[in-house]
Amino acid sequence: MSAKFVLDTDAMHEEFFSDTSLIGIVCALPPYRFCGLMNTCFDLKLTRDCESDICVKTSQNISYYFALYRNHVPMNSNKFSVYELKREKQSLLPELKQLDYLFMIQGPNAEEDARQYIDALRGINEIQLARMIELEKLKNVDYLLV
Repeated sequence: MSAKFVLDTDAMHEEFFSDTSLIGIVCALPPYRFCGLMNTCFDLKLTRDCESDICVKTSQNISYYFALYRNHVPMNSNKFSVYELKREKQSLLPELKQLDYLFMIQGPNAEEDARQYIDALRGINEIQLARMIELEKLKNVDYLLV
């Protein structure tokens, strides 16, 4: 009889999401333009690695790929990621289907930094909404683990 192994994701969630804040954003720009705007406004270096894109298969066996942009700045205490949440009427996180992007900040002062980013994002014409997202309300957080 073969042994079954169960992957315990609780420890992974705790480690990955410790010192993390999430900002939900509504913006009609395509992902590359949105991240270009973020790079310009906040002096970030968000880049896309196509191999890190998130693949979701539907019950009809159709694959959707959601873009993931990450900040690659060495010697910076914060890590930044932008998740595309919509692709061809499909949503990466159905509980956030009204949002276009999820901006993740990871670092020792993530919550305080997130509040400052939200204030600044609300002043950008192309952005219709920026608000804090509570991690506990997300059901499919496994998609965010990279």
